[in-house]
Amino acid sequence: MNNHLIIVAGGTGTRMGTELPKQFLEIQKKPILLHTLERFHSFDPNLQIVIVLHPDYADYWRDLAATLGVTIPHTIVKGGQTRFDSVRNGLLSITSEDGVVGIHDAVRPLVSVKTFETCFNDTRIYGNAIPVVPINDSIRYVDEGKNQIADRSKFRLVQTPQCFELSLLRKAFEQPYHPSFTDDASVVESLGVSLHLVEGNRENIKITTPEDLRLAEVLLNF
Repeated sequence: MNNHLIIVAGGTGTRMGTELPKQFLEIQKKPILLHTLERFHSFDPNLQIVIVLHPDYADYWRDLAATLGVTIPHTIVKGGQTRFDSVRNGLLSITSEDGVVGIHDAVRPLVSVKTFETCFNDTRIYGNAIPVVPINDSIRYVDEGKNQIADRSKFRLVQTPQCFELSLLRKAFEQPYHPSFTDDASVVESLGVSLHLVEGNRENIKITTPEDLRLAEVLLNF
């Protein structure tokens, strides 16, 4: 059974406040996207990788990868207007009949080998695997100007890679887009499928702000 990975890199990085999309910003003189690509390839050299890019930056990445001498095999697919569209485009490029597909944010270069292995291995048993971590801070529920304490033990922060059996994922993405689809797990869940949660790793942060970028720089040194 084949392992596939769709790396979603279709964002334009507006919250980072930079002209260049965040996936192309450098940490330790290397683009974040390349850190992510190299990390997964080191976990599984046979992993079949698809990178979904904003149409305006597909050629930019091709040129950058050539300049940097990137030799890791991967397919480049142009993204759509939403994450849902981008993942569906990536999924359409996979020709295998079966296997496990992981979907990962390009700007999460610190995923651990344990998280990777758990997600892919558990998907073969449960049909899907979603990495999560507990919330350590106190949280409050806010609604229409009012707020109240919420039980943090009942909530989890969701990470990637979110992994699914290929046939299940294809069925899920045959649906029309809905605003409630905030991630890939929510698309699959809308079919009535129960999600299997697994332990993620706290270092697996999503680099969204300048502060995240500085933190990732530190964490990559360990």
